[in-house]
Amino acid sequence: MNLEKVVFGFFVVLAATLNFGFFLGDIDDPTVHNRYELFAAVVVNLIATVLKFGDRTQIGAVHLATSLVADLQLIAAALVLGYATYVSTAGLTPATTASVVSLSGGALLANLVSVVLLVVETVSFHRG
Repeated sequence: MNLEKVVFGFFVVLAATLNFGFFLGDIDDPTVHNRYELFAAVVVNLIATVLKFGDRTQIGAVHLATSLVADLQLIAAALVLGYATYVSTAGLTPATTASVVSLSGGALLANLVSVVLLVVETVSFHRG
């Protein structure tokens, strides 16, 4: 068993599950979308991105691209959430919550593509 592959797979799957946990729920209800879960999703996605930098294969490039897309979407979601919570006089409205959740949904799609790539890569691996 390759420990590097285990760590890589762990962070790819953890990134997707944290993102899914934040995304799940009514799109405009801020009480069901935990801001700390979004923060954890951002951090784990950034770690997963760093782990993807060493792979020089074509599938590695696609892994990195999906991770960068997820990072961009999640960072944008965190910035919108931070602005609404700490800067805006209106606070965290249902419309703002919907924007944050929608951005995390885009990141979730990118994370799911990354998980599918990981599974395809694992299934197609031949010992020899």
